[in-house]
Amino acid sequence: MKLISWNVNGIRACLTKGFLDYIAAINPDIICLQEVKARLEQVNIDIPGYSLVWHSAEKPGYSGTAVFSRIEPISVQFDLARPDHPLEGRVIIAEFYDFFLVNCYTPNSQNELRRLDYRMGWEDDFRLRLLELDAVKPVVLCGDLNVAHREIDLKNPKSNRHNAGFTDEERQKLTILLDSGFVDTFRHFYPDLTGAYTWWSYIGGARSRNAGWRIDYFLVSERFLPRVLDAFILPEVMGSDHCPVGIDIV
Repeated sequence: MKLISWNVNGIRACLTKGFLDYIAAINPDIICLQEVKARLEQVNIDIPGYSLVWHSAEKPGYSGTAVFSRIEPISVQFDLARPDHPLEGRVIIAEFYDFFLVNCYTPNSQNELRRLDYRMGWEDDFRLRLLELDAVKPVVLCGDLNVAHREIDLKNPKSNRHNAGFTDEERQKLTILLDSGFVDTFRHFYPDLTGAYTWWSYIGGARSRNAGWRIDYFLVSERFLPRVLDAFILPEVMGSDHCPVGIDIV
């Protein structure tokens, strides 16, 4: 099976930039999208052969996630089921026969880190939810986690040390998650590969210079790792300021 995750930064715009052609060419079994920025009734999208789960934010034109799958999920859950988190369409939990698929768009800490404190609490609650799921069956987590974990995961680590997405606090939360029994699949296969990024700012021609960040991931439960054949990044695919990432599994 081929699983793809992509922050499309607005599905309506991405549809005008070759989204459907790309999906047809790579032919994945499951497609997870983040930042769709639309309600389903606002989008003219139909991919034959796929079931669809769509999860919009309450705020119009903001956040939102979606999952297209050739295999119908057994069940679907949304968000963290905790009243202290706003309904921003950030998490879809799709249960399959032998694993949970979790599609996530992690909150951005924003300029001047004004949402960092909220993000820290969200990270703790999200990790607890993943551990609850992992106690039942293995978890495959994908999405825009809005953090570059190590210095190798962004072009300019020193100048970005205290910026959103590369604060010590955010990086530590991902370390804690990995230490809780999860594996970063891309770094498992390519531990020392440099220049492997998934997001580039629209400012200053960053993508043409490959001055990017790796903030989009596939993490899996440790016991699921033997089923992962490869992990990959597709920087040649345009249509968003992020590119797709994926894994092949058996």
